[in-house]
Amino acid sequence: MTEHIIVSDEDFARTITMRRPEKKNTLTQEMYLAMSDAIDTAQSNPAIRCLILTGRSGVFSAGNDIGDFLQAATATDDVARPRNAVIFLQSLVNNRKPIVAAVDGIAIGIGTTMVLHCDFVIASTTASFSSPFTQYGLVPEGASSLLMPRTVGHQRAFAMLVMGRPMSAEDARVAGFVNTVVPPGHAIVEARKVAREICALPADAVAISRKLLKLPTEDLVRRIGQEDHFFGERMRSPEAIAAFQNFFSRKKR
Repeated sequence: MTEHIIVSDEDFARTITMRRPEKKNTLTQEMYLAMSDAIDTAQSNPAIRCLILTGRSGVFSAGNDIGDFLQAATATDDVARPRNAVIFLQSLVNNRKPIVAAVDGIAIGIGTTMVLHCDFVIASTTASFSSPFTQYGLVPEGASSLLMPRTVGHQRAFAMLVMGRPMSAEDARVAGFVNTVVPPGHAIVEARKVAREICALPADAVAISRKLLKLPTEDLVRRIGQEDHFFGERMRSPEAIAAFQNFFSRKKR
């Protein structure tokens, strides 16, 4: 595990908290593995009936650490993309327990993608969702190209995934991506209430009903593989490398 991921179990719910405030909860390779492990180990634990995914310090997640992208893109070996992100995404796809997302502040890139895999989403008024993949010369990942149009419709998905336009919490609620919008700092409180409500229901009925609502696992795994192939190719493109380098140039100014 890593100090940047906090895992706590209470009232039949496991809360997975991203905590890297100095980097706006950007995700490292160790963080991906820690979250994957927290999800995977919950599957065989009957005492855990629900998962909560959240961030600390008024931020959900600013996405993948760009430093990891640049390092992978300029590496001399054949592994062009950090693989731990895919391991985490596969854990989300194979997860059989309801996931509640509590989103305060920004959710960027994979920060938005992981929310697409959740079953109930609470966002604070300060929350915003964005997927600026093409702005970095990349493509959507984590089956977001399959889930986003299904969730918000093709036109909104195009604006987010291709044009990189952000979506506010209220717009996300209207689009059907967010269930409830709450004041800042209240998302995790509301998420715990929702988790208790879910945990009070018959577990088998919840599991079967959830499975009926979700897309087939094999479809999601197949799309993740397709996206990952193109993502890996794009990682080493001149446009992507230039975008990563420009990101760090802006930060130094």
